[in-house]
Amino acid sequence: MASFALDLVLWLTGVRGHIPRFDDFPPVPSTPSIGVGHLVRVMVISAAVLAALSLAVWGTVWIAIQLL
Repeated sequence: MASFALDLVLWLTGVRGHIPRFDDFPPVPSTPSIGVGHLVRVMVISAAVLAALSLAVWGTVWIAIQLL
């Protein structure tokens, strides 16, 4: 009853037309936000960057040892 009274007050004041009800929203099909291919691509890029940085540090240390 209270819900009906509140709905009536909101409708009389003109506010009710601006508030959407739950049945006003159509159902949206659920789709995964991140696919497995995207996750694998990110992991491969991260591994490649880590390998390149590791080789750069190793090369720098090797050159420093050779120069001593």
